[in-house]
Amino acid sequence: MKISLYNTMGRTIQEFKPINEDSVGFYACGPTVYNYAHIGNLRTFIFEDILKRELTHSGYNVNHVMNITDVGHLTGDGDDGDDKLAKTAKETGKSAMEIAKFYTAAFKKDFNALNMIEPNTWCKATDHISDMIKLIQRLEKGGHTYQSGGNVYFSIDTFPEYGKLASLKMDDLQVAVRDDVSEDLNKKNPKDFVLWFTNSKFGEQQMMWDSPWGRGYPGWHIECSAMSMKYLGESFDIHTGGVDAIPVHHTNEIAQAEAATNHKWVNYWIHGEFLLTDSGKMSKSKGEFLTLQLLIDKGYDPMDYRYFVLGGHYRTQIKFSFDTLDIARKNRLSIVSRIQEMLDNGAKQIEITSENATSLAQEFDESCASNLNMPKALAVLWKTLKSDKISDSEKYSLVLYFDQVLGLRFEEVKKSEKEELSDELESLLLERTQAKKNRDFGRADEIRDELDKLGYVVKDTAKGPVLSKKL
Repeated sequence: MKISLYNTMGRTIQEFKPINEDSVGFYACGPTVYNYAHIGNLRTFIFEDILKRELTHSGYNVNHVMNITDVGHLTGDGDDGDDKLAKTAKETGKSAMEIAKFYTAAFKKDFNALNMIEPNTWCKATDHISDMIKLIQRLEKGGHTYQSGGNVYFSIDTFPEYGKLASLKMDDLQVAVRDDVSEDLNKKNPKDFVLWFTNSKFGEQQMMWDSPWGRGYPGWHIECSAMSMKYLGESFDIHTGGVDAIPVHHTNEIAQAEAATNHKWVNYWIHGEFLLTDSGKMSKSKGEFLTLQLLIDKGYDPMDYRYFVLGGHYRTQIKFSFDTLDIARKNRLSIVSRIQEMLDNGAKQIEITSENATSLAQEFDESCASNLNMPKALAVLWKTLKSDKISDSEKYSLVLYFDQVLGLRFEEVKKSEKEELSDELESLLLERTQAKKNRDFGRADEIRDELDKLGYVVKDTAKGPVLSKKL
């Protein structure tokens, strides 16, 4: 089935056509490991995981590369502020390497908890300094750099297509040269960006390397260009990230990569939208932010948050609240309960062959292939569970098929665990059964609520009521 994706480069939905017929080169901007990832960050990584799963589900061999930024990313997304790792190190009294190691482990813990498939390659910036230096030397040889104030800058005036991803116009940028007097005076153009910092700007830092331009460390943007080209080649299929990366980071990546190679670098730029709260976009710079661990501490399963994220299209801003997370949790647990009931009734994974079942599978595949329309895909899941035209085994098999893309761990659902019921529970269950026979539905509902408070759920099956512990 053909996949269509919204390509930020061109602002249109386009049919996906990889460079190589059966394989996909896929680079995702990873975390800057100076703090915990917040749930807004994690929304972006979930969208990228869904994209990877859909590509794999469609038969492609995906070579997925993700960076770990452990040096070079300043507190400003341009060339202002301190290095984020160095700043946290100063505040905590720990080394930058200790900070990076701790938060890298924390990020990977969240990544796995949310059932995201790990990249083929994790690449740390500090392991690839020589690759960055070589790329800067290529740019220098091509006449795209200059040195000022001890640092090496990329000159955007040498790259006429600068800003094409963000729809920036060079004429407007030239106006900015005249009007904006607050920019770094070392720059020829305020949009020029640093490729290599030396100690002339910040003084001696914890993490510095020797280079042809002096001892220092790389700029943030050069990292992704150098590492992606090392592992995916100088042209590849997909580059992803959050929408906030479009105007600066990804714009600068394109400029330096294409200036160095003299050809198109990435074919599809796919970006995920923000997660909002009552106070607006979630951001670490604002201080307090929500982490996955905080949700877990409040009693939520990581799959509750994943389900919540799947309920909104990746290109649409979604607003987070605990009320909406509660709804997502309730809906997910309802699906789990239905799967458990099917298993209790003997459902097994079988080959999907009936016309009704294959039609549902096709409807699901079309939803996913149509620019990752996961809200519609979830609607197909619910349609499947409620269908009276297919057997429980077909439903169960379809759920497992869908979960190859959804990633909600439905394959881990097991049959209900039978246990000896206490006299109190047996009595309540018997009384409820009798109340229903007497058509005293009010009393039956009261007993259901009593059982719920005791931590049990009543399932009415063809073989009679079954009592199971709440999930």
